[in-house]
Amino acid sequence: SSLLRLVRARGEACSVSGLSSLHTSVTMAGEGEMLKLKSSQGEIFEVEPEVACMATLIKNMVDDSGTDEEIPLPNVKTAILSKVIDYCKYHKDNAPEEIQKPLKSTNLIECGVSEWDAEYVNIEQEVLFELILAANYLDIKSLLDLTCAKVASMIKGKNTEEIRKQFNIVNDFTPEEEAQVREENRWCEDA
Repeated sequence: SSLLRLVRARGEACSVSGLSSLHTSVTMAGEGEMLKLKSSQGEIFEVEPEVACMATLIKNMVDDSGTDEEIPLPNVKTAILSKVIDYCKYHKDNAPEEIQKPLKSTNLIECGVSEWDAEYVNIEQEVLFELILAANYLDIKSLLDLTCAKVASMIKGKNTEEIRKQFNIVNDFTPEEEAQVREENRWCEDA
């Protein structure tokens, strides 16, 4: 699935960088002016520009078109947008710590994740996957790194069958195909 490819692409090799400069977008929005973000379900959220512009997608929209109208986010459901806004509000003044990679533990706190962030991603798997997709769509690197690290922590130390069970993945390989894949990827298991 595209979600698993995204998680693999982010992998444990990605790094968390600082939050991007928001000065231009915030200045364009004006003092005290709120941005109106519209979820895919039509719900409007009024958000401070400094918070909303943590999403590179929104920052670019504000830079290009200003802030006079609602900003439609057709790929983000109301509940997920609310959760993303919570993350951005918290991290507006609290830059996230860099997540150590590769993960040395399945406990994210031991990998440099704050208690707040670890609790934030302590959620149902379906919501976690929707957050990954929203963070990718909105281009919030620190949130994408955090959510992908959570998935990596769920995989760490597990064998193929345990991972299939964790993520409800049906094994559609024939025994011959599975043997071939295992042979081609033996180096992964030897590492």
